Amino acid sequence: MNRSDRPNILWISIEDTTPRFGCYGDTLARTPNIDRLAAGGCRFPNAFSTAGVCAPSRSAIITGMYQTSIGTHHMRTAHTNENTPEMPTPYSVVPPPYVKTFTEYLRGAGYYCTNNSKTDYQFTPPITAWDVCDNTGHWRNRESGQPFFSVFNPTVTHESGMWEREDRPLTTTTNPDDVALPPYLPDTPKARQALARQYDNLATADARVGELLDQLEEDGLAENTIVFLWSDHGEGLPRGKRWPYDAGIRIPLIVRWPGTLTASSVSEQLVSLIDLGPTVLSLCGVQAPEHLQGQPFLGTEKVEREYIFATRDRYDESYDMVRAVRDKRYKYIRNYYPEKPYLLWIPYRNRHPIMQEMWRLYAAGELEGDQAVMFRSPRPAEELYDVENDRYELNNLATDSEHNDVLERMRGALTEWQSDFGDMGDIPEEQMVARWYPDGTQPQTATPIFIPINAEQPGTTIAHEDGEWSAPLVLQLHCSTQGASIAYTTEQGDDAHWRLYTDPLRIPEGETSVRAKAIRIGYLESEEKTIHLKVS
Repeated sequence: MNRSDRPNILWISIEDTTPRFGCYGDTLARTPNIDRLAAGGCRFPNAFSTAGVCAPSRSAIITGMYQTSIGTHHMRTAHTNENTPEMPTPYSVVPPPYVKTFTEYLRGAGYYCTNNSKTDYQFTPPITAWDVCDNTGHWRNRESGQPFFSVFNPTVTHESGMWEREDRPLTTTTNPDDVALPPYLPDTPKARQALARQYDNLATADARVGELLDQLEEDGLAENTIVFLWSDHGEGLPRGKRWPYDAGIRIPLIVRWPGTLTASSVSEQLVSLIDLGPTVLSLCGVQAPEHLQGQPFLGTEKVEREYIFATRDRYDESYDMVRAVRDKRYKYIRNYYPEKPYLLWIPYRNRHPIMQEMWRLYAAGELEGDQAVMFRSPRPAEELYDVENDRYELNNLATDSEHNDVLERMRGALTEWQSDFGDMGDIPEEQMVARWYPDGTQPQTATPIFIPINAEQPGTTIAHEDGEWSAPLVLQLHCSTQGASIAYTTEQGDDAHWRLYTDPLRIPEGETSVRAKAIRIGYLESEEKTIHLKVS
């Protein structure tokens, strides 16, 4: 595929959101721009995240690898200091050396890649991942005719947007009396107010979506840009966020692909967010490495899923281990710690007004029926739900003999997935950290070296410093750290544009300075090195 034939890609990543949009049938939603996008494209109502919380999910999205297979499954990976056990020290995960952000493969193919600007990958995004990764990132800054992959992250729908703050009054545009709470949450004025605020926040995010769609139109790019809109996981309500129930992992997914996907269409296929990266690579004509664990859900390389998988591990202060598998009708959940309560100690979550209502009513003995489901103890070791007929996952069928065949099939699917892809949830976190940080400090990527090669010395393998060379001259860059990527620039100053090194550099006649640094995910960035060349 020639550079001029490659499609542009726009990702709009919303946070903590289930499909509370008009195009999904929610009559309370005020989402005209998202609905406009769906009217021109395809909705995927069976789309799911790999975890019910942001960082593990986003690590799977950006790498195309399940978080449990690369060690990014905790929220966030940490080592507890014995002097302050209540405040774990976060560590950057060190995945296997072959793990990259999939955007590096796009950059290597000539794409201009920007992220504006949330990351939260469980590791610091390497300088090689993006051309721009801050609030200035935009396709409008690319070279003329260069294809782009641009990500925008409206953050207004985050769970914390439902909390009361000094700068946010309790009043909402959405009438709290009109909202419908799930049956497992208390139906109180405070709970309704929180969900009403979420509808307001979704309306704000929708306006940002409209701005981006309008900018595509203004730039004449709408017809050659594939637009994806999705959420990093389900909504930030109790029993939603942080859990593998559908409320926590079912996400909106809309794709507009002019000329290919039928307008106002619906695809019932199962999609996992781990499939996003491989799908983009496929649509852009970029070969995906074989180790990627997601699979394209669009295009000529499309693969139909039978199952999606989701996990729950240590989130903030409290350890847990839950694994789930879902097909189009059934959900199977395995609780590895059934003796633990559902509501482990997570202070951040306890700031949610609905969570506060749950604790208040529980203490008063006023939670009844399904509203008390999160306070039942012990947990069942296994849960099985017919999600087609039990959308809130309240009727556990795991002990129903009529569903033994389904239970065995889903058990087997989960066990096979763990065997095929590995599950680092079995490894104590302290052992993971000790392996990544053998002496207790974060490893640093080796400084790259420069290897000038010219016609007079075509076979040289000696690293050279500054010097004068005869033309033609080729400069090779090398880093001894396994899995490291190299960034380089010929520009000076802090605002220099760092390019991804993929091929030896042809150095023009005259004087040239090349700066380079290397990075492996999870390692500290290398020291920067500069070479000054005079070619004649």
